[in-house]
Amino acid sequence: MRSRWLALALLASAQLMLVLDVTVVNVALPDIGAALHLHRGELPWVLTVYTLVFGGLMLLGGRIADLFGARRLTLAGLALFTASSLLCALSGDAAMLLAGRSLQGLGAALMSPAALATVMTLFTGSGRGKALGVWSGLAGAGSALGVILGGMLTSEAGWRWVFAINVPIGVALLVAIPLAAPARQQAGAVERGLDLPGAALVTAGTAAAIYGLINVGSHGWAATSTVLPLVLAAAAWTVFALVERRARRPLLSVGLLGRRAVLAGSFLMLAATGLLVGGFFLGSFALQRAHHYSALHVGLAFLPVAVATVAGAQAGTQVLARVSARIVAVTGLALAAAGYAIAARWPQPAAMVAGLSIAALGIGASFVTAFTASLTDAAPAEAGLRSALVNTFHELGGAAGVAVLSSAAGAGLLTARLASHDFTHAFTVGAVIAAVAVAAAAVLVPAVRRRPAEPRISPGEE
Repeated sequence: MRSRWLALALLASAQLMLVLDVTVVNVALPDIGAALHLHRGELPWVLTVYTLVFGGLMLLGGRIADLFGARRLTLAGLALFTASSLLCALSGDAAMLLAGRSLQGLGAALMSPAALATVMTLFTGSGRGKALGVWSGLAGAGSALGVILGGMLTSEAGWRWVFAINVPIGVALLVAIPLAAPARQQAGAVERGLDLPGAALVTAGTAAAIYGLINVGSHGWAATSTVLPLVLAAAAWTVFALVERRARRPLLSVGLLGRRAVLAGSFLMLAATGLLVGGFFLGSFALQRAHHYSALHVGLAFLPVAVATVAGAQAGTQVLARVSARIVAVTGLALAAAGYAIAARWPQPAAMVAGLSIAALGIGASFVTAFTASLTDAAPAEAGLRSALVNTFHELGGAAGVAVLSSAAGAGLLTARLASHDFTHAFTVGAVIAAVAVAAAAVLVPAVRRRPAEPRISPGEE
């Protein structure tokens, strides 16, 4: 029991590095641009290329984990992520930095679903639910902690330490994880092939969708650079579905998405991540532009939101053993709607952060419900793929949340002088989206409870 929880702590620490790296670079971007003489068009790619590769290759990483072993791929992905972090820290020009960020995304795409699949093999029954509660808290809290850590490192040590700090942590985890999470065998898994055409199509489609959604913030929904990637994404996913129906060994069985539990979990992850990341985007923009907070001050102001996310995830873990997943999901999204409504009605800093904290409490519970619904009954042979599927919707949700809420804020975001009330409409749109998600969750999420009993540990994988 003790070694399992130690393994979870180590794997969770590795996952936290990946989540932090989505937002930790935000604060350092001005310093990075000045030091490396980046052009205006190159600067956004320091953020975007990591998300594109991370989200686009996630399903492929999950399938490779199922075929060749989750722990093995966890270590391979972590090693690549650590080495590429060093490459980023040593970068002398834009090409070297963007190459490092791309390799970071590849390492993250390999490691993230494999690490979660490793957790699934270590825990069963109620223990699995508690482990998923810990994992769910990371999904939200990491976004806020990334802003805080980025501000501290950039101001006190310099922008290169935003990347370099991953190196000693990654090396320590590479040594410790094999000691705490022993290798396990799953007979016959490697005999199945890898669906390369399907992998190429789903990677291209997901990456195009993320790119199109990210592009909305700077160019709008009607821009060719937004519409074309979204159309290409829809086309790639459609062809992918047709290819998978005929493939002998499909990357993703189309029927898997038809399972109610998987569909419900994916929907909850999309909605919860969109609301959380969108809230961080609006809140940080309001605090910096309307109230002139420094980047570090913004990070510290969001500490209650980070704490509320973790608290919501832990509360959801406890409640799921007593009430149905549908009730937890509906209640969590209702809290999100109420929190956004508070931020819309009283957009001053204290009330806005309080509203976003209430929303984060419900979103944290929604995260753990999403993971539990999708993964609790996952067999070892598909744990990696299911983990990747949920994490893919996490990346899509973040991009979609920023796209929709930045569009709702409108041209006001570009004005030189902003006031609190300029964000009222966007927070109102967020409240409406959360309310619609409540209605959808009431229909979609199954009314089942997690089994409180914990059976004996069955042989895992690898």
